[in-house]
Amino acid sequence: MVALTGCGTKKESGSSPSETPSSSPTSSASSSQSPSEAPPSYKIAISQIVEHPSLDATREGFLAALKDAGIEEGKNLKVDLNIAQGDSTNNLSIAQKIASEKFDLALGIATPSALSLAQNVKDIPVLFAAVTDPLADHVVNSLEKPGGNISGASDTNPEAIVQLMDFIASDFPNVKSVGVVINEGESNAVIMAKKAEEALAAHNIKLVRAAAANTSEVKQAAESLVGRADAFYITLDNTVVSAVDSIIQIANDKKIPFFSSDRDTVEKGAFATVGFKYYDHGYQVGKMAVEVLKDGKKPADMPVTVPDKLDLILNLKSAEAQGITVTDAMKDKVKDKANNIIE
Repeated sequence: MVALTGCGTKKESGSSPSETPSSSPTSSASSSQSPSEAPPSYKIAISQIVEHPSLDATREGFLAALKDAGIEEGKNLKVDLNIAQGDSTNNLSIAQKIASEKFDLALGIATPSALSLAQNVKDIPVLFAAVTDPLADHVVNSLEKPGGNISGASDTNPEAIVQLMDFIASDFPNVKSVGVVINEGESNAVIMAKKAEEALAAHNIKLVRAAAANTSEVKQAAESLVGRADAFYITLDNTVVSAVDSIIQIANDKKIPFFSSDRDTVEKGAFATVGFKYYDHGYQVGKMAVEVLKDGKKPADMPVTVPDKLDLILNLKSAEAQGITVTDAMKDKVKDKANNIIE
């Protein structure tokens, strides 16, 4: 899901491989195989900008799709997992390392990682996940025919932002201003905040920004919104999501409704979002990887996808903590009540 500002603590190394690379060559998915030959094995690299629940769930879903297709880590798959710890220097080093080694496929999770792979890795298929706007961020040149060696899935359907802002306007009539904690250095966050601001403006509600350049500034930024905003909102902002516990605590202490852009943050303590499961998002990209590895498909010809199964997701425990009365009208807006009303 991006040029990046760093998180609070910079690691000495941005690479943390999950397995030591094998010295034996990997087999191409398109190579011929006689009955006496072993099944092909694969080696993939994953570059992830930072660890937080949504991005981790994306990675887990991706690997699950591979496993379901018979490509399983520890059997016929070696995974080189690299976490940049939110640091742009680490992020670049990871992409350069992946470009210099031999992999069958690389995956970029989040915009900064995807963009760095797109700029540095040219000789192998590259897929991306958890990228807000791959076109605006120049990860691909076209959503229908990406071209080059890269494609994947965006984790943002702009309609989700509009639906969430409409929900705030219709069901929280006392909310006249919404405060967003934002790292202005993350283009994905800026794009989403602008969309939210436009949607809120249609209801004469203001969006109030509080900047946080790194995770250590998130708590102070949220505190600065108390008294200036009637509700909190965060985008798919890697810096902010990584430190979201502090926002949840302030929202609970001050009885401020807290809306997020992803299900995982709602499960953690925000009240509501319009979204989907990031595990499913990663699984979707994993199925694309299977087509590349097993069927020889080229990312250049694979359209970029966006989430299409949007639903309102409510956390009733968070509602109580934030002083929100959940009405029947709110619950009626949830399509899949069994899964998306969190008790």
